[in-house]
Amino acid sequence: MIHEVIPVGPLQCNCSILGDETSREAIVVDPGDDIPRIMALLAKHHLTVKQIVITHAHIDHIAGAHRLKQLTGAPILYNQNDLPLVKMMDVQAGWLGMPTPTVHAPDDTLDDGKLITITGLTGSILHTPGHTEGSVCLYLPDQTLLLAGDTLFAGSVGRTDLPGGNTNKLLSSIHDRLLTLPDEVTVIPGHGPRTTIGAERDSNPFLQ
Repeated sequence: MIHEVIPVGPLQCNCSILGDETSREAIVVDPGDDIPRIMALLAKHHLTVKQIVITHAHIDHIAGAHRLKQLTGAPILYNQNDLPLVKMMDVQAGWLGMPTPTVHAPDDTLDDGKLITITGLTGSILHTPGHTEGSVCLYLPDQTLLLAGDTLFAGSVGRTDLPGGNTNKLLSSIHDRLLTLPDEVTVIPGHGPRTTIGAERDSNPFLQ
């Protein structure tokens, strides 16, 4: 598997490009900004985007999705429970002092258990509400890889003081859906360095 992680935008959101070396099909997760850089990496690996997956509808994760869809024709997928956040995109833009991006309703919703598939690569959606109502993670068991969005970080957890946040839901999501995964699963958080499920189970102070 081809896997590029690039921090994009003013909040350095981790955007993942997942590609299959044989089919050259790709999934882009959380293209929050810096679409020219994302397109350059896709071109470098000769990849064709088949799906754009958004872990949650905060502006730093979703702002570039519409532009990427315009350039690639790929559908945008996120959980419909985050539509209230999309409707307040102008408010979110005000938080960061940036122009309001174009964000539409998803082409398909990411419900729990939904399979995300391209030729040669399959992952499943874990609905993990708490950071937002519609927060999801993408789990690729064959690659022992979890793209955790802003649900779980290295040594920390997602904030719950923004609209849609709920601390009890967040901790339940992490304990019930993520810490049940194997220790060796690599976690790519929405921001910051990668970690593993085992490391967070053992030492994350928010989960003890």
